[in-house]
Amino acid sequence: MLLHTVNKSPFEKGSLDTCLRLAKQGSTILLIEDAVYAAMQGTVIESKISEAMKRYSVYALQSDLKARGLDEDRLLNGIKVVDYGGFVDLVAEHDTVQSWF
Repeated sequence: MLLHTVNKSPFEKGSLDTCLRLAKQGSTILLIEDAVYAAMQGTVIESKISEAMKRYSVYALQSDLKARGLDEDRLLNGIKVVDYGGFVDLVAEHDTVQSWF
């Protein structure tokens, strides 16, 4: 399976939308850098991400959440948080990594 990394805010760029449209069911999506905003409750894209989690495993990078002052308690249910070691594990577990900029 494919690991998709998205690094742009879903409120500024269409990278996440493109990823969600093209990713195959069962893929893994890792939100990094400004894309971690997509993992938060109470946003206009909350329902889109909740629907996506029915098809994909969705992760957020812990250090990027912290760097932006985002509280893990406000993450959508089902978002998994990984540290850098977890990021490396995800890359090693997948055949291919597709980065969405």
